[in-house]
Parts: sequence; C-alpha cells; structure tokens
Amino acid sequence: MISFENPAAFFALLLIPALFFLRALKIFTPITIPLTISDWNGPKFKWEDPVRKTFSRIYHAMALLGFICAVTAWASPIIHKQTKVYSSRGTDILFVLDTSPSMAAQDTPGVTRLEIAKSAMENILNSNSGECVGIVEMAKEAALVVPPTMKKEAFFEKLKTIVPGELGDGTAIGTGISCAVFHLESSSAPKKCIVLLTDGENNSGAIHPYTAARLAKEKNITLYVLGLGTKGSVPLEYVDPKTGRVYSGFLDSNYNSQTLAKIASEAGGKFFEATSLSSLSQTIDVIVKNESVVQSYQIHNTDKKYYTQILIATAVLLILSIFIRTAILREVL
Repeated sequence: MISFENPAAFFALLLIPALFFLRALKIFTPITIPLTISDWNGPKFKWEDPVRKTFSRIYHAMALLGFICAVTAWASPIIHKQTKVYSSRGTDILFVLDTSPSMAAQDTPGVTRLEIAKSAMENILNSNSGECVGIVEMAKEAALVVPPTMKKEAFFEKLKTIVPGELGDGTAIGTGISCAVFHLESSSAPKKCIVLLTDGENNSGAIHPYTAARLAKEKNITLYVLGLGTKGSVPLEYVDPKTGRVYSGFLDSNYNSQTLAKIASEAGGKFFEATSLSSLSQTIDVIVKNESVVQSYQIHNTDKKYYTQILIATAVLLILSIFIRTAILREVL
C-alpha cells in the first residue's frame, strides 16, 4: 500500500493546466519579435527542421516529467509492506525431486519434466505462508540439499540450480523416500509430509519403494506421489554435469502410473498424475492447503520512503532537459 506524508503537494500539479490556459489567452507567452523574410506582398518564408522539432518535443516532455517528479517527491511517498512473523511451527514438507537423466525427457515440446516440476514448485510456494519446505534430490543416490526451512529464498535459490544427472544415472525411489523419512521423523512439526515428484522408473537403490512407503506410514508421515511423464518414445536432451557431455536422442519411457499409485497406497497416501504445468501446480496447491495447520503469527509493518529516489530522478530529467535546450536547440533559458 502507498501513502503520502504531504498529499497537499499534488495541488501544485494544477499549475500545469493553468499554464496552458494562460498561454492560450496570450497572457503568459514568451516575448518574440517577428522578422518576416519574404517579397513585398508575397508568400511568407517558412522553414522547419524536423530534427529540431523532435528535440523540442523531447525537451518539453522531460521538463514536464521533471516537474511531476518534483511534486511527487515533495509529497513524500511511502510504501507500506506487511509481513507475517510466525510464532508457532507449521507443517514440514519435504519434496523428493527426481533428478535422474530421464527427467530431461520432453513430454511437452521444449520443456523437460524436471523444468515442469521446478516451475510448479515455484508457482505455489512463492508466498508468505508458514510451512517449512525442503528438498531431497534423488537419482541413483539421494541427498538432502535443502533442510526444511521457512526461508523460501534459500529454497528457491537451490531449486534453480538443480539439473538432471547430478546424483548419477538411475532412479532410487526407495532411497529418496527413506532419506526424507530420516530427516522428518525427529521433527517437532505438528504435521509432516513427503511430496515425491518422479517419472516412476525405479531402477536403482538398495531399498524397495514399498518398504520406504511403509516406513513413512509407521512414522506418521503423509506421502504424496506425483507422477510426471508419458509412456513411449520421448525426445531427450541434457548436459552431464560431471563431464559436460551433451546427450541427445529419444528415451523409451517406461512410465508406469500403477507402480506409483501402489507406492502411495502402501504409505496410506495419495497418488496424482500430472501431464502439464497447470495440472501439477494445482495438485501441489491442493497438497499444501490440505497439510496446512493453524499457526499464530504477528503482523510486522515496514515502511520505505522514496523521497530520495524520486528527487534523483527529478534532477536527472531537469538536467537533461536543460542540456537539450542549451546545447542542442541553442536556446537561452
């Protein structure tokens, strides 16, 4: 919200229409001495330089904007911002994000599965809500790359850097879920949940996905499984982060929604199938809302004044307008 310390200053803007009105009445006009160059009783000589005319318009526009900025600075604008400061713990949500090379497949032309997952997470979580969110990166191995935190900046900063193939060539769904359970089981949060985003091709790891799912259920951790992908031949292209080698071709996708649904069922959770960014965003939004808890918080008000910034803009506009008039138009102030 914006307010002004001295709103009466805007009455000074009435000087602009007043000036045009006075000039229209020939009351407030510059003194000129006509000097006609023409034959006796012949047509008057007229000369107009289009470049000069353009710069003249620029000068008047900048002078007008400079005056408006000066009045705005005089009014002293203030932008008020309210933020929630939570005093109680919210839900802990760990996203287990599949980063295996198969997540570089482009079911949607020009957009990889991983990019769709990352965009959906950004769209939903970019808000001042009270849950703690973290990321477990999963491929051949699994690792906690962002512990559950309310600082969304750290979450998004890491999310942007995640690329396919960082943790090897493979998909260890059981290892990924187990890693998330390990880091959530000791949490004091009133609710804890795991959101698995994968294309469902489990082909690595020592822990079976069903075993990991049952472990989550034993620890009272809700598991949501979000399936991304399609079955069949899908174009794929990605850069191996370790070697820098570019892989391009077609992936014989073995996406199996039944396996993913079974994993969710073993944990007493839910399975969702998302084929587009919009459907995935809606699904994550539903999950976050379902897992939210009532939290106590305080409203923290911050005010930021923009007097100095607008004053600098005023000075720049007026200096440029003076330069155009004196150096380019060769007129006297």
